[in-house]
This record gives sequence, C-alpha cells and structure tokens, in this order.
Amino acid sequence: MEGDIAQMGQFIGAGLASVGMGGAAVGVGNVVGNYLAGALRNPSAAAGQTATMFIGIAFAEALGIFSFLVALLLMFAV
Repeated sequence: MEGDIAQMGQFIGAGLASVGMGGAAVGVGNVVGNYLAGALRNPSAAAGQTATMFIGIAFAEALGIFSFLVALLLMFAV
C-alpha cells in the first residue's frame, strides 16, 4: 500500500515538473515572435540580431530540458 502511494507521488511530481516544458515552448515562441516583429519593422537590422535570437532560444530550451530531466529523475529515481 505504501509503495503504491510513493509511486503515485513520483508520477504526480513528474507531471508537475513537465509543466516547465510547456513554459519553454511559450518562451521560444515569444523570443522568435519578437524577433520577427522587429525584423519586419527594420529589415536592415535583422541580420545583426539573428545571433541574439538563437541565444535566447537556447536559454529557453535549456529550461525545458532541465524540467524534462527533473521529471525523469522523479519517475525513475529509487
């Protein structure tokens, strides 16, 4: 009985940790959307901001990967 409750807690915790992956998707959409809005307003400056956009995407995706790893640790840790 106690093992079932602990396993249920692991799965609930993993599900809650997975919410961060959705937040990362929203963050990437926000970064790219703002880049496109700025590029359409000033196309000549868009080439200089491409590297900054990719850095922003990388940071947002890193948070999603971290939350995925936490979810895996909660599910499979003994």
